[in-house]
Amino acid sequence: MKIEFVLNGKPVSAELRGNERLMDLLRRLGMKSVKEACGTGDCGSCNVIVDGKLINSCMMLAVQARGKTVTTVEGITPEEKLHPIQSALLEYTASQCGFCIPGIIMTAKYIADNHPTADEQTIRQILIANICRCGGYTKIVDAVSAALKQIQR
Repeated sequence: MKIEFVLNGKPVSAELRGNERLMDLLRRLGMKSVKEACGTGDCGSCNVIVDGKLINSCMMLAVQARGKTVTTVEGITPEEKLHPIQSALLEYTASQCGFCIPGIIMTAKYIADNHPTADEQTIRQILIANICRCGGYTKIVDAVSAALKQIQR
């Protein structure tokens, strides 16, 4: 079965493999930021934005992306520049191993797009769906707060 959708601002046509998950299709299309950790929608490592909604791509069939707009970390900024969220995560040394960071970036992008004036409590409530086994959440929350302020300027 073939589907068409918009991936990171560009139209894509893809032949699906059976009941392929969106995460697997995105990785097959070269979106290496989309990671599988739990495979059950519990960790947030595979988070992407689909039509403005934060989605665990391991829990969505690829066929459900037909006609939709999908954004991964690779598509949040043009020309391989760093997004303010990425810059803040680096500045606040909020990443250790980096495995969970793409999912956290997409969650933070969702926060920036839908809750641009979010306070610390709101940021923490939304980020609770992301599991980071290596680091603490304080630096991540501080980085997201700083990025929101930077984006608002």
